[in-house]
This record gives sequence, C-alpha cells and structure tokens, in this order.
Amino acid sequence: MSDLTDSLVDVSSDSFWEVGNYKRAVKRVDDGNRLCNDLMNCLHERARIEKSYATQLTEWAKRWRQLVEKGPQYGTVERAWFALMTEAEKVSDLHMEVKAALTGEDLEKVKNWQKEAYHKQMIGGFKETKEAEDGFRKAQKPWAKKLKEVDAMKKAYHNACKEEKTATSRENSSKLENNNPEAQKKLQEKVEKCQQEVQKTKERYKKSLEELDKVTPQYMENMEQVFEQWQQFEDKRLSFFKELLLGVKQHLDLSSNHKYSTVYHTLEDTIQAADAQEDLKWFRSNHGPGMPMNWPQFEEWSMDLNRTLSRRETKRKHTDGVTLTGISQSTEQTSKTSSSSAGPVEKTTADGSDEEAGNPFASANANSNPFEDEPAPAEVCVPVRALYDYDGQEQDELSFKAGDQLMKMSEEDEQGWCKGRLSDGTVGLYPANYVEDLE
Repeated sequence: MSDLTDSLVDVSSDSFWEVGNYKRAVKRVDDGNRLCNDLMNCLHERARIEKSYATQLTEWAKRWRQLVEKGPQYGTVERAWFALMTEAEKVSDLHMEVKAALTGEDLEKVKNWQKEAYHKQMIGGFKETKEAEDGFRKAQKPWAKKLKEVDAMKKAYHNACKEEKTATSRENSSKLENNNPEAQKKLQEKVEKCQQEVQKTKERYKKSLEELDKVTPQYMENMEQVFEQWQQFEDKRLSFFKELLLGVKQHLDLSSNHKYSTVYHTLEDTIQAADAQEDLKWFRSNHGPGMPMNWPQFEEWSMDLNRTLSRRETKRKHTDGVTLTGISQSTEQTSKTSSSSAGPVEKTTADGSDEEAGNPFASANANSNPFEDEPAPAEVCVPVRALYDYDGQEQDELSFKAGDQLMKMSEEDEQGWCKGRLSDGTVGLYPANYVEDLE
C-alpha cells in the first residue's frame, strides 16, 4: 500500500485512468449526502420566509381593518377596502399551508431518502463511500503495480543512458588529451559496459510496457464496472432530487391552487360591486338633505306645554338641572299645587295673577330666557367609553364611534341623556346607555 501511495505523488495527468484519480468519483458519494443536507436547509429557510410573510400579511390586515373601521369611509367602497384585508388574511393562510407542506412533507422526504441511501459507520464516514473506495482500489491495484514496474524500468533505462553518455564524453576527452593507453583502455571498457547496460535496461523497459499493455484492457473493464455501479447510485439521487423539486414547485405555485384563484375572483367581485352613486345616496339619506326633520311649527300655550316641548328642549331641561315649577310634575298635579310649590314665582307678576303664577315662562323680563336664570348644578367629570356608534341628530348632540372615550359632565336625567365632552373639546348630549364608565 505504501508503493501505491508513493505512486499517487507522481501523478502528472488529470485523467480518470491515472492512479488515484478515481478519488473524485468516491468524493461524489460524500457530496451527495452533503447535498441532501443543503437541500433540507434550503427548504427550511424558505419555510421560514413563508411563515414570516404570512405573519406580516395577517398583522397588516388586522391593523388596517381597524383603521378603516374607525375612519370616515362608508358604504360599498368601505366593503371593497375591507376586501383587501380579507384577501391578505386568506393569502396568509395559503402561505402557511405552503410552509407546512415544505416542513412536513418535502423535508421529511429528503430526510427519509438520505437515511435509506447513506449509512454511517462506527469509525466515521459512510458505508457507501468505503465501498466505492475499496471497489476502485481493487480494480486499479494490478494495473498500478505494473505501472510501478514500468516506472522503475524507465528510470533504470534513463539512468543507464545518462551513464553511457558520461562515459563516452570522458573517453573522447582522454583521446584529445593523449592520455596513456592504459587509461584510455579503461575508459573504453567503461563505455562498452554502459552501452550493454543501456541495451539491457531498454529491453526490460519495453518488456514492462508490454506487460502493462496486456493488463490495461482488464483494468479499464474493471474500473468501468465500478464506475457504472456508482453512476447508478448517483442517478438515483439525481432522479430523487428532480422529483422532489417538482413537488416543491407544486407547493410554491399558488397560481395552480384553486383557493388562490378564488381569493382574487372574490376580491375583484367585491371591488366591482362598489357603487359610488349608492354610497352618495346613503350619505344623503343619513347625513344630508335626505334626513327627516321636525320643522318648527306654531304652538299655542297650554297647561300641557311640557308634552309638546321638543325633545331637544326636554333634554336640555333635564341635563342642565333646571326645575320648572308646575311643569316637572303631571298636568293635574300642577294645577293643584301651583299655589304651594311656586311660591318664589308668584312674586314675578305685577298684579299677582294666578294664571301668570302658573306660567313657567312668566318673569320680570318677558324677553329673557327663563333657563338662563336658574343656577346650573355642579358638573361631574367621569371618563366613559362608547359601546356603540352614535350620530347626533341635533346640533346639541354629540357624535362618536364605538371605542371612543369622552368625559361625562352630568348624571343621567329622567329621559336617559347625559351631558359630555369629546376629546376635541366639543360639549353636548348623548344617550347614557350608549357608554360605560371607565372608573
């Protein structure tokens, strides 16, 4: 074996047939195992990318759904906008399916094939690598041995030629210098001896080449057989990789997934269904001239005036904490108790008329607002959160969205209304059952 190792150092050609150059074919076996690991790492990294993209789509959809819900967009265009977030959520699900297919199916295929194709040894390395190494070495050993003999004969022949040339040169120099005949005779004998050695080594060299030529066909046949064996082994790996990559392509190609095409058909249908005229009509009916209105009408004064007060005035009366003598009670009770409960009011008329005493609007100044004369009760400051959307129907009513925070400035009145202030400083009335306390 040491002879074979020595011959490897002298390899001057890159041909497969040179001694030891089968190492590349052996290394290919190890490379196949490493490529399996590389492929698994590649798929695992792609799976992480798919998961990251799916997560980003989901987070994007959630954030923008909330922003659009709280924003001023409305109607069918709002639904079309929401369709973008729905598309992102569904595509996110599809990319999570891709991630699951890569890690749960494709990776497992590679792992199982690698386990079946490559078998680790206790001493390290793989059984297949050792088998390839042993097969090539056995096929090459006889030829390598003959090649070594050829190299030895070649070396001996070339040395003999060198010696013969040196002896001839010395003999010629001696003749020119006219040395004694005895010395010239010895040099001549040396030349003859070298010439004989050249002839003998030449014959041995040719004979070793002939013997090498005889074993070369068998050597080539044996090496071909071993090489073909590991060609078939590599063919299995290459075919498996091709099949697996086609499967990966099938998982990655969402265009061939009917769910994917359905997502975009639905998205297009929803966007196409957006109707600007319908949205404008809705806004006109709910926030524009199309809204109903209780236009002011002439009202005769009567004892039942509290029943004909507008809802707006009723809310302001209770919210502002103003008590109208003779009106806060029922009509029948008012007529009976006006003289006893409206003591301070009786002094407001010049002639002390009972009729004017029962009139809540009677005052020293007939043109003044009676609600401005009463002292306002102390305000409360309690933070509350809106449970539902509310659009104010009158100028003194607040408008807000579910989730908005505002400040309650008065307790609930008998009609179920409270006074409050929005975050932008707007003060007005709102239905008490539309909010909940934060404290």
